[in-house]
Amino acid sequence: YHMLKIAEKLTFKTADMVISTNESYKEIAIKRGNKDENKVHVVRSGPDLSFFKLQPKDINIKNGRKYLVGYLGVMGEFDGVDTLIKSASIIVNDNKRTDIQFCLVGSGPCFDDLIALTKELGLDDFIEFTGRVSDQDLLRYLSTCDICVNPDPVNSLNDKSTMNKILEYMALAKPIVQFDVLEGRRSALEASWYAEPNDLNDFAEKIIKLCDSDDSVKKTMGDFGLQRMTKELEWKYQSKKLIEAYSSI
Repeated sequence: YHMLKIAEKLTFKTADMVISTNESYKEIAIKRGNKDENKVHVVRSGPDLSFFKLQPKDINIKNGRKYLVGYLGVMGEFDGVDTLIKSASIIVNDNKRTDIQFCLVGSGPCFDDLIALTKELGLDDFIEFTGRVSDQDLLRYLSTCDICVNPDPVNSLNDKSTMNKILEYMALAKPIVQFDVLEGRRSALEASWYAEPNDLNDFAEKIIKLCDSDDSVKKTMGDFGLQRMTKELEWKYQSKKLIEAYSSI
């Protein structure tokens, strides 16, 4: 840890220009790295909307259920997918909601453990693990979702990191449920509902309430997210900032 801090200090010290992926990392470069604010450029990661577009829904993915809740991303120790599965158990087993299906797209080092947890909680029929899929299948799965979720727990890493999945949900006009992580809120704003930090019951309750809300509520949230992407966050805007950053030196 101390060696990493030394490496970070030397990296900032020798850098003529710094590219940060969001305001939180820009703040680190300025405060901890002692960089001049004018030498730190924020260039966000984001989907290319010329490709990342809403596709026709595939109703078969819903497994005969009314609602589909989607997750996209890595399934590692700190990604909170176990939290999502436990929240699904609260929804299905405790609240007796049998009309909500979950679709988890992606893979990672905890993939097998998460499948085992799903079986242990008796959720095999309610949660589909797709593994890694093609871009086209990814769009098909997410386009079919009624809402999408980001179960990243609130901690010092996730609070400062912008998760690509949030921007990808917004690009497909999907309303979102996530814990109240700082950069997650800065990205989604009104496109998301925010559960109390690391509170499984509140996360489950937010999913249920958003599923049951008027279609107009979900549409308003989705439209807000998509508009934010098309006017500010999509890659065509960020690529210009990247070129400007390189041009500065």
